[in-house]
Amino acid sequence: MKTTIAIRSGGDRLRHTFAFEALLLGILAPAGAFFLERPMVDVGLLAVVLSLKAMLFNLVYNWVFDLLDARAGRNPTKRSVAGRLMHALGFECGLVITSLPLVIWWLNLTVWHALAMDFSVTSFVVVYTFVFGWGYDRLFPLPQAPAPGGA
Repeated sequence: MKTTIAIRSGGDRLRHTFAFEALLLGILAPAGAFFLERPMVDVGLLAVVLSLKAMLFNLVYNWVFDLLDARAGRNPTKRSVAGRLMHALGFECGLVITSLPLVIWWLNLTVWHALAMDFSVTSFVVVYTFVFGWGYDRLFPLPQAPAPGGA
């Protein structure tokens, strides 16, 4: 008999998404303004737009990733280090593909400058995504039903 794996509810996904983005926005907007030597308003508004886009992407991406885990019989809140790395890298690759054109246009950057900046930010965010996801899963674990015939 196959065990059904519980995945996060819609409300839990919203909490995760808003907490993830709020903390990240609080870190990246001031850092971006400082390192790019741009007004906080310019970088902050771009950060908010990218954050809203990322929240939508986050909801869809995490739902699909959890479904794939559940279908493979894996508990999404107990991913291995390799599973968490795949999750974080896939998430960031999707964000780069969907964000880079907006960053180039908004900040009037060359493609290479935008890529270099994005590489720096993405490197940070991959680590942040890994740590945030692990911490969130420890703070809000999903109870699973016992395996059939198990104790």
